[in-house]
Parts: sequence; C-alpha cells; structure tokens
Amino acid sequence: MRSIRYRWHLRELMAQRGMFNTTDLAPHLAERGIEMSASQVHRLVTGTPERLNLQVFAALCDILDASPAELFEPVVVERARRKTAEESGPASAVSPGEVRRPRRAQILPDEP
Repeated sequence: MRSIRYRWHLRELMAQRGMFNTTDLAPHLAERGIEMSASQVHRLVTGTPERLNLQVFAALCDILDASPAELFEPVVVERARRKTAEESGPASAVSPGEVRRPRRAQILPDEP
C-alpha cells in the first residue's frame, strides 16, 4: 500500500532568510494583502498545515523567494500489506467451529 505524506519546510526557509521568529512573517504577509492573527502565523510556521489557501502559499513563495517544491515536499510512504488468513498458511488457520478468544489478563498482588 502507498500513502502520501509531505514535509513542510517553511521554518527552515525562514531561518535561511534570517527570519527566526514567527512574528517576522506577519508584516510580509500583510504587505501582500494577507491578514493573519499571530496564532495563525505561529501554527503555519511551527506546524504542518492540513489545508492551505493558495494565495497564502503563493505569498510565502514570494516572501521567501522560493519555489513551491522548496516549501512543500511530497513523500510517498510504502507500507507492508497485511496478510490474509489464506496467505498466512495453515499455522494460523482456525479449524471449523473453533472460536479464538484473547487470553484473560491476570492481576497479581504487589509483592511486599
């Protein structure tokens, strides 16, 4: 199975351009007509956004003089597929009529 993830490089690009505080970004965004609260800018810089307005994305590329590929890096994650009962073979097969249940946990008293 394939899963698509991404890496968000905003903080690294800001540092390369001498912007070390999240508050350094807000005036640059405002110059481009994008008003964001301090907490929104903080989340944008310190986290990985799930949704991002394309105007904000384009403004970030302009502010940082970066391409979209420098700011956003798609990553493909390969995950092993789980085996079905047929694929795992007879060792894990359950005979007809047999019910498999988890074993009960035992709670033992503390030893003095």
